[in-house]
Amino acid sequence: MAKRLAAAEKEVLVEVVRFTQKNGLRGCDGGWKDFLARNDRKFGASLSDPRKRTRDVLLAFLQTFSKDFQKYFGKLVKRHKERSAVQQYMTDFPDEVSPEQKLVQLTAEHPEYRKHYCFPSYQEGWKVLRIGEVSSLMSSSAMLAIDCEMVLCNDGTEAVVRVCVVDDKLKAKLDILVNPLKTITDYRTHITGVSKKDLEGVTSSLVDVQKSLKTMLSKGNILIGHSLHRDLCALKIDYSQVIDTTYIFKYANLPTTASPSLNNLCKATLGYSVREEGEPHNCLKDAEAAMNLVLAKLKNGFNDPIEIAASSVTESDVAKLLAHRIPVYLPCQELCKIFSGNPNIDDKIDSRIRGEFYSTCISFNDLDEVEKAFEELDGQKTKDSGGRLQKHVLLKRDNGDVVSFYVRKMVYDSWSKRLEVPKKRPEPAEDPEPKKEHVEGVQQKKKRSNFVRDTEDPEPKKRPEPTKDPEPKKDHAEGVQQKKRSKKHTNKENASVVE
Repeated sequence: MAKRLAAAEKEVLVEVVRFTQKNGLRGCDGGWKDFLARNDRKFGASLSDPRKRTRDVLLAFLQTFSKDFQKYFGKLVKRHKERSAVQQYMTDFPDEVSPEQKLVQLTAEHPEYRKHYCFPSYQEGWKVLRIGEVSSLMSSSAMLAIDCEMVLCNDGTEAVVRVCVVDDKLKAKLDILVNPLKTITDYRTHITGVSKKDLEGVTSSLVDVQKSLKTMLSKGNILIGHSLHRDLCALKIDYSQVIDTTYIFKYANLPTTASPSLNNLCKATLGYSVREEGEPHNCLKDAEAAMNLVLAKLKNGFNDPIEIAASSVTESDVAKLLAHRIPVYLPCQELCKIFSGNPNIDDKIDSRIRGEFYSTCISFNDLDEVEKAFEELDGQKTKDSGGRLQKHVLLKRDNGDVVSFYVRKMVYDSWSKRLEVPKKRPEPAEDPEPKKEHVEGVQQKKKRSNFVRDTEDPEPKKRPEPTKDPEPKKDHAEGVQQKKRSKKHTNKENASVVE
């Protein structure tokens, strides 16, 4: 394992160092920043981005950990190689990849995947399951769906008390109650459907469940679940052949970081509810619902964004804008100056960094302030990968550099996602009774423009045909001059509009 770590490429070592940062791991010289402060007299911990450090420095830090940790780091290196091999195989042999495996890849490509599926599997009791050979894996279509119910224990942790697994025919492969082997303080019966009486005489342990799942997944079968990372964390199983049903659909009215409940997602895609309001969870039915969602995705595509019930959207999310693809060298607080109102920038962005870019949320006092800030923001209107309206913004910094990024609302109503253009700007109120020639000049310019405005104004009247007059009258000549002045005025106005 030490040899595998020593032979790893720099980008892989960067991922491993970031893993230690996220989990607060410390070697004999402390954590990453402690190591830099002790061993780098020139920069110290001020240059803590692992990407900006040499491969030798990264490796030297990882070698300060115990042999057990280095063995685990070797597993992370191997996992990274497997992921790279899968991506390369899909690129080289796209026709040989099963539709089910494409959903596995779609899950892995989700922005939240590495945040939620980076498990602390170095801890005692965790099992890291192998996925097998890539070539045979890519053609595999065998799937299992899982759901777990957890209770709260006296040590503040959650423990599994029921596990259900179904296959793609909705046949139950596992339905078992589990004894957590520690004191339970809250059975959460109104949610789990499991009571103290149900667990009397139960002898099956978490280790027994892990052994059963290891057998079921030994051939690289795909594991399906709704917010599956929560189940895997409770089961203490690290496995990468997964489909998370919250990641494989696009949502028209949910924030990127939010996910719908299983019940609301089934309503939107399958047309039925898994349970009635206030009814406790049924572990077996939830596993079946997760499988049905994947089967529906495979059959019907659901490539367009779907709309989730408004109850899934929190009030705090509504009063935010999302700024994304921001270069990492741009401090997030510099974004404040481009928004109207009273924006508050969330500077806790470490978990949202994606390579050379990051994303962050801008909070406002209420929805009206959000709408106004987005409407007044200068930027080219486009659509993101989910079909949601966003603006491509250019920000000029004090040093003269121009930085580009994107801004969109966190939540869109159904009419908002169809909006293509900004609302009509109010006409200047300098002249309450504009002359006829001025009105005709503005209408003629509208006819020539391909820019369609969202307005409720009545259809403009057609411009009257010019009368044949060999000698233009004085008032007609004045009208022409007035039209020229009007055109100049209109051009100035349009110059301030950023499309």
